[in-house]
Amino acid sequence: MHSLTTALPFVMMGTVTAVDLLAGPQYGYLSLLALGPAFACLVGGALRTVLIGGMALVLSLLLGLYDELLGSRQSDLNLISIAGVTVAGVLVTLGRQRRERELASVRSVAEVAQRVPLRPVPRRAGNMRAAVSYTSANAEARIGGDLYEVVIGPGGVRVIVGDVQGKGLEAVETAATVLGAFREAAQDEADLLGVSERLERSLNRRLSGEEFVTAILAETAADGRLTLLNYGHPPPLLVPFDGDAVFAEPEDNAPPLGLPGLEVEGPQPYQVPFRPGDQILLYTDGVIEARDRDNAFYPLLERSFLLEGDDPEAALEKLRLDLMAYVDGPLHDDAAMLLLRCNEPSP
Repeated sequence: MHSLTTALPFVMMGTVTAVDLLAGPQYGYLSLLALGPAFACLVGGALRTVLIGGMALVLSLLLGLYDELLGSRQSDLNLISIAGVTVAGVLVTLGRQRRERELASVRSVAEVAQRVPLRPVPRRAGNMRAAVSYTSANAEARIGGDLYEVVIGPGGVRVIVGDVQGKGLEAVETAATVLGAFREAAQDEADLLGVSERLERSLNRRLSGEEFVTAILAETAADGRLTLLNYGHPPPLLVPFDGDAVFAEPEDNAPPLGLPGLEVEGPQPYQVPFRPGDQILLYTDGVIEARDRDNAFYPLLERSFLLEGDDPEAALEKLRLDLMAYVDGPLHDDAAMLLLRCNEPSP
């Protein structure tokens, strides 16, 4: 599309020239040469627009000479029209470039604002290895509220992956609230329910109306089991070292965090085996809702073989590259992924 837009001014001027040479001067096609500088302002800089405008003026003079119209009222009007459109095109180009610079600056600031609360996770935590991937959606400056964290708590490694409803700085502020509460509660509370209650209280002080946060909390234990607490979030993908990958879904669905007005019971913790060599992928809906050009969703379960291997960072990078190749374009939503691998306990 970009190459077509770049070539469009030359195609238009070439077409007008050919038609004028074939049809003759009586149809008055020369005024259409102004389409060259008119389309030139769509891409490129002001100098390019000036050069294309100059090319249109030269073509108009040569064709006017060929048609024996040079010096006539019609030829003068053609030249004035091309010059006027060229000047207008230069002004439009300058305005477009200024807006592009402003948008680039806004995108840069937005990306920094979004990543401030997302500090790097520890690569090793207890007998766990962790890897994180975060891919921002290319949707101007519409930043999102995907969040993740890994904390070594009193009973093992505790993890959260979540997604704030909505976009913009408010979503980033809400994500920062969740992460701050989780980092503190994960160090103090005896179990995941205590952690989630602290998150609920923090969110209820901040959120209003229909805002909410989907999240999944996880905790590893020394007995080789993983405890999960799912608040309306996509289920994790469990990848056993000696079996087929499955989604670790809860028995009952539960509402997201931050909706006290529903007055319904929250989720109950559920457990899955997590032995040395097993891996579990926690992710946001930007992964499973990514679509290809045929509008088909990304088949995460079918791509689970990409996570095989001893290095979680390399495995997660393979999955990320596969996701981008599947979409073959910019994502429409941020995609956060956190991969945990269980290793043999240290002696």
